Amino acid sequence: MNCSIPFRALGRMSIAAAVAMCLSAAGAQAFADSPKVDKAALDKSFETLKKFDWGGKDDDLRPIRDAIVASHDDSAMAKDLETRLVAVIKSDAPRAAKDFSLRALRTIGTAQSVPAIAELLSDKDLSHMARYALERNTAPEAAKALREALGKSSGAQKIGLLSSIGDRRDTGAIEAVAACLADTDAKIAAAAVAALGDIGNSDAAKTLTDFAPKAPAALKMAITDARLSCAEHLLADGKKDDAKAIYQSLSGEDQPKHVRAGAKLGMVKVAASK
Repeated sequence: MNCSIPFRALGRMSIAAAVAMCLSAAGAQAFADSPKVDKAALDKSFETLKKFDWGGKDDDLRPIRDAIVASHDDSAMAKDLETRLVAVIKSDAPRAAKDFSLRALRTIGTAQSVPAIAELLSDKDLSHMARYALERNTAPEAAKALREALGKSSGAQKIGLLSSIGDRRDTGAIEAVAACLADTDAKIAAAAVAALGDIGNSDAAKTLTDFAPKAPAALKMAITDARLSCAEHLLADGKKDDAKAIYQSLSGEDQPKHVRAGAKLGMVKVAASK
């Protein structure tokens, strides 16, 4: 952005006023640069999307992408786009069309689209993209949908759901994730450990600490890494004492050299934090 305010004018306004003027200019420029929405082209693009398959002309879907960008400050347009994208994923459209729609819903999805997306969490072909769409959806319904799907899933789908729950740092899912620690599938148990490390609050840390003594040997190092991750999150969240307790418990001679080094570095960070 090139904000050109004459030097002599600065003497007649506060710095705050000057900054506000620059921001206003930036906003106006951003609006001017936004793609213009051609309704006829958008309607045609949605008709194309309903039959879109791999190998199709991606440019034919550009009007939809442009409309999504333009809808950033237009809630009515965003809602209409979400409704139309949901209709595609609920239809018998090709997988590629639903894949595109789920990617788009990751950007503009709200609670409105959660039920339709949640139905795809068990779909062998689209579960990954459904999770992808829900991970960044800030509606509480999205978090709930991922939690509920966790109890109904298995194998790779369960591992993916644990990853998404950890990515969201969903503190409400700790109990459900903890239940997966005892899964007979070692990969699922490891994914649950990682998810607790990503959630990283005091309850997640305690769950890992309580599980550590009875955990299989193959999970010991993953649990240590997850506890260190919890400590980092706790310190970042201002929970210095909780973070310090974890670092101290991992700084003893019974720990591998690299773990002790990480714990000691963490202690330095705790001491340096305000």
